[in-house]
Amino acid sequence: MKVLVVGSGGREHALAWALARSPRLSELHAAPGNPGIATLASCHPVHSDDQASLVPLAGELGIDLVVVGPEAPLVAGLADELRHRGVAVFGPGASAARIEGSKAFSKEVMDAAGVPTARSLAVARPPCVVKADGLAAGKGVWVCHTQAELDMGLRAAEALGQPFHVEELLEGEEVSLFAICDGTTAVALPAAQDYKRIGDGDQGPNTGGMGTYSPTPFLNETALAEVRKKILEPWLRGCAAEGIDYRGILYPGLMLTQDGPKVMEFNARFGDPETQVYLTRLENDLVELLDASVDGTLGRLELKWSATASVCVVMASAGYPGSYAKGKPITGLD
Repeated sequence: MKVLVVGSGGREHALAWALARSPRLSELHAAPGNPGIATLASCHPVHSDDQASLVPLAGELGIDLVVVGPEAPLVAGLADELRHRGVAVFGPGASAARIEGSKAFSKEVMDAAGVPTARSLAVARPPCVVKADGLAAGKGVWVCHTQAELDMGLRAAEALGQPFHVEELLEGEEVSLFAICDGTTAVALPAAQDYKRIGDGDQGPNTGGMGTYSPTPFLNETALAEVRKKILEPWLRGCAAEGIDYRGILYPGLMLTQDGPKVMEFNARFGDPETQVYLTRLENDLVELLDASVDGTLGRLELKWSATASVCVVMASAGYPGSYAKGKPITGLD
């Protein structure tokens, strides 16, 4: 099978690493990829948001399966265009990816499906959370415990130039949970815990993720069964009611509150850096797993995981998540 990975980050490197281990793989390609991915795949200088070039590239290479890493191409409808051309894709279409492209839309579907989530607030008062409605590379959320933090969060949200809303601050342990969906079935992966704040001691502004580990002790089998019953299954039913055929990764960020698990937000793609710890623990053939999502046969597979713990630590340029230098070489990986 010929597979094309779309994207250029650590998440895509982890996907390429796991896909390259599959005996079903005949060729691995990436667009645009990165130097790490280039040790595993043929990289092509096509950016992940260049839909006009990606679609013909998949055709020219005779790709059997496209795996889309970033959220922006999914929200822009890349999966729809590829499927229209007869190319299989792991990743939701634009109507499904809208759950990440618009938090307001996601809230509407959650409310209609009865998925437990944070209440929206008509008046902004601390403690609360300010959230940009659209894509912000994981940096469109401001947790505000004080009025000063709220004032700063509101200014930062306004500076993005897109709608935003304010919601209640959920208290508890925050965990990330991925589920692979094939339209009717959602198979949950083990939980991971992600650290989003820039500073030591979980302080400072949110980032796209500074590190993560798996497994986590905070979501046992009992709690996971509750998540399936109260979140994953109602969500798929809610999508079906909206006429959405959800195939790909469903990634709810969960807060384990005193009242049970609640969804902070839904994402429509593999998370970064969670993917790195998941795929180092996965014992299944990733090509087979993603292919089952595409053709609706996930129910036939049993996921197998290494008991070994996995940790991902992120290194970022000084100044991140604000202005920072880009393009610095990474050395010493050998």
